[in-house]
Amino acid sequence: MATIKVPTTFNIDVEFEIPEFYRRLLSLLIDMAIEICYLILAGKLFSLLTVHMDPYDEDTRHNLWGLSWLVFLPVALYHIIMEITMNGQSFGKRLMGIRVVHENGGRASVSQFLIRWMLRLSDQWIIIIVIILLANPNMGLEGTVIVLFGLAFLITDIILAVSSKKGQRIGDFLAHTILIRTSSRASIEETVFQEVEDSYKPSFPQIMQLSDRDINSIKSILEAARKKGDYNIAEAASDKIKAHLKIESPLSAFGFLELLLKDYNYLSTK
Repeated sequence: MATIKVPTTFNIDVEFEIPEFYRRLLSLLIDMAIEICYLILAGKLFSLLTVHMDPYDEDTRHNLWGLSWLVFLPVALYHIIMEITMNGQSFGKRLMGIRVVHENGGRASVSQFLIRWMLRLSDQWIIIIVIILLANPNMGLEGTVIVLFGLAFLITDIILAVSSKKGQRIGDFLAHTILIRTSSRASIEETVFQEVEDSYKPSFPQIMQLSDRDINSIKSILEAARKKGDYNIAEAASDKIKAHLKIESPLSAFGFLELLLKDYNYLSTK
């Protein structure tokens, strides 16, 4: 399993697993199947609604053109809406246990999802190719050129995803995002929050001096240290935090980091 190391603000690298190519491919095929099923159903409904319209009337042609775009709009917006509302996942990605995150391990921003979505050319071309093939099995030269053009985009994205160190496509490069496995390691951002009882008394209010990224890094380091059974990682982070916040504590490194996160969760909601 390929992994990448993400540097944290405490100069301690945290590893994330890069999903195998087959997981990315299957997630793409699942999402495409959803989109194609929608288009088939929407196309049938479109035919029923427009069966009595006169295609030679100019106003009708404009209406049909507008309706056609409305039908295709959910497919065009599928990935951007899913990834923003489902924390970097679509239905296909969730089923295959992968997620889009910021290349520093945190949650990607809306602007990053937008950049990534605008460069999903290969996905959109696949859908266009399927539509062309379904509508005109005996396509002419123009249809053949469109199909070849779309396949070229697809092959380029596949080569980039397979050959790049972080498994990034062109959209990921420009958006500064990566895909990681979610089944074995959670992203930094999604592991921060935890329930804290109302009667809780924080021990280290100095924790609020740290930034959100610092808090994310602490949690990520703690999770990585637990999974690897590496006490030294937790101790190194603990020592740096104590020195930075001028804290003295007899707690073990694990206990200290856990208490810091609990204090943060309590204080950040008050």
